[in-house]
Amino acid sequence: MRALLAASLCAGWALAGTGLAHAQTYPTRPIRIVVPFPAGGPTDGMARIVSDRLGAVLGQTIVVENHGGGAGGSIGAKAVATADPDGYTILMTPGGALTTGPAVHRNIGYDPAKAFTPVGLLTETPNIISVHPSLPVKSLAEVVAYAKANPGKISWGSQGFGTAPHLLAEMFRLETGVNIVHVPYRGTAPLLAAAVAGDVQMLADPATSSLPHIQSGNLRVLAIAGAERFSKLPDVATTPEAGYPKLQAPFWLGVVAPAGTPAAIIDKLNAAFRDSLAQPQTRARLATLGAEIKIGTPAEFGKLLANELAQWTAVVNAANIKVE
Repeated sequence: MRALLAASLCAGWALAGTGLAHAQTYPTRPIRIVVPFPAGGPTDGMARIVSDRLGAVLGQTIVVENHGGGAGGSIGAKAVATADPDGYTILMTPGGALTTGPAVHRNIGYDPAKAFTPVGLLTETPNIISVHPSLPVKSLAEVVAYAKANPGKISWGSQGFGTAPHLLAEMFRLETGVNIVHVPYRGTAPLLAAAVAGDVQMLADPATSSLPHIQSGNLRVLAIAGAERFSKLPDVATTPEAGYPKLQAPFWLGVVAPAGTPAAIIDKLNAAFRDSLAQPQTRARLATLGAEIKIGTPAEFGKLLANELAQWTAVVNAANIKVE
């Protein structure tokens, strides 16, 4: 019996030693970062800024691949969920693929809590609620009044069915009882093109991509969908200040790896992202986009993911959103 126990312990120590050795040598080849949205959007832009420095930190080439499509970016997420858990394929994404998408699509093809291992939250930027200048409103209260007087006349565009701005629109309808029409697009770039053209009247979009259109007058800002005012638009009220405390959905960017990726590799990736985001040049480039660095631990990111999945699932149920 003692001999069997000793053999088992030796085998366990040998496996642990192998995993540790693998983590110590990692990475030995290029790392693929999957971005589940088309090129040109805020996720893609920030992913490329962060990855520029990441390659130098890890001493390997970083390849950013765009896999757009699916609910909240689920096509890219599936590609990572089924990849080898060796740290060479990771997902850099906002909440769509991990929280809002799975909340809307119960048969999305993966369980985000089981398919991925959190690496860390990276950045956060406010979602800005704005309208086309042709819409005769200057506040959320005026939107409600106009929508009630003109039911079905306001269209709220989003970056896709199952994204946070889509569910923000659903939450707005639940909170106010207004009849507005949701119009999903395939990513940020086509949404903003439609909004500037007046094809949709209202939207919520990250400051990283919508701020230039607000500053140029192509869009009229109404509110910041978060708890704090935005430094680049200090006179714009937050949604809680406007009387809608539940209407909050900051745009964040985080990283996950396939489930089963060794903890030592997860920790090494987290440390590498932390180092990358600490560099003055990287911080300056992100600051110009209005992105605030929010690097945390894998455990902290895991808690955020669980909380948001529960929050958006409750909104989906309350709004009776059903996807066949």
